[in-house]
Amino acid sequence: MKTSTTPPESHELSAHATEIRMATFRLARRLRAQRAVDTMSDGQFAVLAALKVHGPHTLGELAERERVTAPSMNRTVGALEEAGLLSRMQADHDRRKVTIDLTPAGLDVVEETVRRRDAWLEEALGELSKADRALLVRAADVMRRLAER
Repeated sequence: MKTSTTPPESHELSAHATEIRMATFRLARRLRAQRAVDTMSDGQFAVLAALKVHGPHTLGELAERERVTAPSMNRTVGALEEAGLLSRMQADHDRRKVTIDLTPAGLDVVEETVRRRDAWLEEALGELSKADRALLVRAADVMRRLAER
């Protein structure tokens, strides 16, 4: 009979990691469902949100930020441009350089989506006990530190 050489704490740690991963993904999926434009993909929204937070980018910068290829980002930007949510502008100093930025309609989509997500989460948190809300606030801090590793 073969015995396990893995300490019991390792099995427990693995089970905790799985539980936290699954809960995080389920909550993220519920939050992503709260959006201003139902037909918009998560990738498209990520581009709009990046432009709101970080300002205008070139196509290459956006592709690098979102970790996709330039042709893939070009398709995403093209669809968002066609929808009137972002624009491409040639730089005055170098006509070969094109920057991509939000239009007012794109900014509206980002702000409305964030508002809906915050409202959904606020309502859900309101159904929890004060102790559970405090626990989640502490957990959010821990999760933020883990993400920054």
